[in-house]
Amino acid sequence: MNVNALLAIGSAFALSACATTGTATDSDRSTRSLDSSAEVDVPFPSTYKPYPGAATALVGATVYDGRGGVIEEGTVLFRDGNVVEIGSGLATNGYTVIDGKGKFVTPGIIDIHSHLGDYPTPSVDAHSDGNEATSPTTGDVWAEHSVWPQDPGFSRAMANGGITSLQILPGSANLIGGRTVTLKNVYSRTVQGMKFPGAPYGMKMACGENPKRVYGSKGRKPSTRMGNFAVNRQTWFDAIDYAEGDRKKRDLEKETLAGVLDGDILVHNHCYRADEMALVMDMAKEMGYKVSTFHHAVEAYKIGDLLRENEVCSAIWADWYGFKMESYDGIPENGALLQQAGACVVIHSDDENGIQRLNQEAAKAQAAGARIGITVPDAEVISWITLNAAKAMGIADMTGSLEPGKMADVVLWNGDPLSVYSRPEKVWVDGALLFDSTDPKRRPVSDFELGQPGEGDVK
Repeated sequence: MNVNALLAIGSAFALSACATTGTATDSDRSTRSLDSSAEVDVPFPSTYKPYPGAATALVGATVYDGRGGVIEEGTVLFRDGNVVEIGSGLATNGYTVIDGKGKFVTPGIIDIHSHLGDYPTPSVDAHSDGNEATSPTTGDVWAEHSVWPQDPGFSRAMANGGITSLQILPGSANLIGGRTVTLKNVYSRTVQGMKFPGAPYGMKMACGENPKRVYGSKGRKPSTRMGNFAVNRQTWFDAIDYAEGDRKKRDLEKETLAGVLDGDILVHNHCYRADEMALVMDMAKEMGYKVSTFHHAVEAYKIGDLLRENEVCSAIWADWYGFKMESYDGIPENGALLQQAGACVVIHSDDENGIQRLNQEAAKAQAAGARIGITVPDAEVISWITLNAAKAMGIADMTGSLEPGKMADVVLWNGDPLSVYSRPEKVWVDGALLFDSTDPKRRPVSDFELGQPGEGDVK
């Protein structure tokens, strides 16, 4: 079977997997109203429309609501794309009932730091589109313009990790890497068809070793940490002049920075060392913007009180450390110590494989805390990969927890989601069943899963 035939089969399976009945396409999905007020002036607006879904009742499962609450033998009701009610012993008339006894329900898992689509599979140079490493500041570039929506990593993230939403960021070669984009994890022919409607843009920044290594190796500024801050500060001063002056003269980079100064674009800052995070927060105060989240933040545990006081989240790995000098003080107890300090904790992936097991990464961070006497309840740990991520991305009013009126982004797990033995059984996005491990028609299929010519029989 040739490659084109394989691709055709993959596309057919992908579309059939998304419809509740029949076959859904980009043009015939449900047109449930979603707030897109934030996209009025955006030149590449979201065209996302939810796939159709049946009114569904998940009954008898242990329910983690994403807000730190847990309901034993609970019921989750959703219809028309929204959560209707969660509780115990709820009436299920008019709903398709799914028996959840012995299983667990969580909100859809959210990855705040992904490069899927910008560094898609197969990982070849032709697909390396995440770093515009041609200038220390590239606020004019937008991650969405590199996203390849056919990346099989998207469906794998859903099937193995229950991912329903994710933020795609530019790479970390630059001090200012460009705009991020938040996506719904759905099948679509275009990135606009995946864009989370109403989600604010983010702006990727980076400090530390990456920018000074990339540009210092080219014999140009910055080549030191003090050079990093000098370039950053001058760039912000120029942006302030632009924001306070005549914005009619188009400057794509300054428009992005002005959006940050206006509070419309959220700052996501790659940073490892605690001292640099403190300096960045001082710079933010000087320039009049706010850092939403420090990403990686392996030394965040050293300044948990400062992060809490400045209302800055830390998006961290469970246990990555030691792969470069600025990561040598990373410790697996980072998340638990931040939680103890009252700071915001998010577990992120930054990896096409890690995104498939954020639940396990959260459990590892929880276990590391337990070993030093810090107990974080399971229901609270679930918030590290649901509601806290949504808050840091500016979408918590729409998703991240199971509350009436929010998007029905829901995962039914075949066991405890914090167990290495558990996997998603079913995944709904806006109430549409997009993955079902028990139904071959609702499993991810691409040319990679089907196999390449010469690799064996395709069945």
